[in-house]
Amino acid sequence: MLHVNLCFKSLENIYKELSTDIEDFTHPGHGDLTGWAKQGVLLLNAVLTVRAHQATSHKERGWEQFTDVVVSWLNKNLHGVVFMLWGAYAQRKGSSIDRKRHHVLQTVHPSPLSVNRGFFGCRHFSKTNELLKKSGKKPIDWRAL
Repeated sequence: MLHVNLCFKSLENIYKELSTDIEDFTHPGHGDLTGWAKQGVLLLNAVLTVRAHQATSHKERGWEQFTDVVVSWLNKNLHGVVFMLWGAYAQRKGSSIDRKRHHVLQTVHPSPLSVNRGFFGCRHFSKTNELLKKSGKKPIDWRAL
């Protein structure tokens, strides 16, 4: 479990957006997202590792192919998935998602470099729950962390 001071800045921005989007959401004080995973939430970066403080340092080391396969499998084998594509890179990777089978929400990445250009105020968490309900699926309890 991560102490709050060690949480990635992007996660801090996700928590800030949640606090304005989801009623009664409070910052959990940690970075453990197991509560979301247990509800079926998958947070997936295109590249799954980096050297400390060096964004994209592990780009082109094979992670991209792995995450492409994961997205492709979800696209082909599930129905009604809500894909939240944050940032231009994620949006390019999401171009193959079948938008007749799934829902796609797009905005800038929650990184401090772009968060004020549309991530804050995007309301992707409440929009996700609305889409899930319309599809007859159980909404996510974003407070369950």
